[in-house]
Amino acid sequence: MNSPKKKIIIVGGGAAGFFAAANLDEKKFDVTILEQNSDVLQKVKISGGGRCNVSHACFDPKELVNFYPRGHRELLSVFTKFQPGDTMEWFESRDVPLKIEKDNRIFPETDSSQSIINCLLGEVQKKGFAIKTQSNVQDIHYENNYYFIKTKSDSYKADIILYTTGSSPKSLKLIQQLGHKIVEPVPSLFTFNIKDDLLKDLPGTSFENAEIRIPNLKTEESGPLLITHWGLSGPAVLKLSAWEARNLAKIKYNFEIEVNFISVPLSDAEEDLKNFKNQNPKKSIGQSKIFDITNRFWNKILEVSNINPEKQIANLSGKELSLILDNLCRKKLTVSGKSTFKDEFVTAGGVDLKEINFKNMSSKILPNFYVSGEVLDIDAITGGFNFQACWSEAWLISQHLNSL
Repeated sequence: MNSPKKKIIIVGGGAAGFFAAANLDEKKFDVTILEQNSDVLQKVKISGGGRCNVSHACFDPKELVNFYPRGHRELLSVFTKFQPGDTMEWFESRDVPLKIEKDNRIFPETDSSQSIINCLLGEVQKKGFAIKTQSNVQDIHYENNYYFIKTKSDSYKADIILYTTGSSPKSLKLIQQLGHKIVEPVPSLFTFNIKDDLLKDLPGTSFENAEIRIPNLKTEESGPLLITHWGLSGPAVLKLSAWEARNLAKIKYNFEIEVNFISVPLSDAEEDLKNFKNQNPKKSIGQSKIFDITNRFWNKILEVSNINPEKQIANLSGKELSLILDNLCRKKLTVSGKSTFKDEFVTAGGVDLKEINFKNMSSKILPNFYVSGEVLDIDAITGGFNFQACWSEAWLISQHLNSL
């Protein structure tokens, strides 16, 4: 006689919750997903500007973990079992072809997040699992080997819980009440608010490769940089904000940065400038294309250095040359605050990783309780990496449970 199916409640209908459900054995389990919003997979929908940055083409787990400011040690074993290549295979075998873009980000070929949503929804519905939206979990307690879960309108009894809620304060409080320690969440992946004459009136100006240092924290990053209405953004800034999320929260987002807009050492830039001056003495400085930056930005450099763009380059004084180089290669800017993308908000913080068994993502505190996704104190430097952690952790949970 077949033993009755075990009941699993998945709290949270996001990437991790759905991927776990999509891989669970429907012959063994009766699964219900509880999602507090009216729609499931909301972050998947908006990620990558609605195209869904599914993962990142980095297929060596040792390299892959370097993109996670928090969780890199723990994720190594996770990624050896399921990594971006496996993610691509999983979706492609379900008729969702993926493509790798120039910057190694992975997207569905349709360029629509709906393809990913339809695939996950389809897999879960095919198994006959229940999906309950607008089901805000208010209480969970454990008694006599069962979990009792209360939402506003219903109550459930489960053998096993998968906690995949994302990082909302409410969900962290709930798991804390169950006995887990929470590392206090702080924002990660944010842009720097800066008011400075050099950046004024130049939103949209970008630099292919820039270097940014935070001297007080002895840290630096390089990569593309973008001037925005409120300051600086782009991968170089986002990487810094992720790696230094805790330190920047401590200093309340007020600090000084030093920017090298052309990612060329000052001495080399000085040599380039002098060589150009010797070869083109009669050229006006405003018309001189010496460095790989836009004309608008070059003229802004001259404006803040109080140099007349009509001036012949041969007539520049040593002091004027110094000012240009300082503004270009070691410009000091004061950051006074941050801006986050509300919809794609990422936090550093969550369930303490010491309390999770990374062989199968089970809680070391609670029996038959599994945790994955952004509710953990794991985060990455872009959305694709965050999704990959969700897919990999959820895969481990489903394979472990299927084998019991």
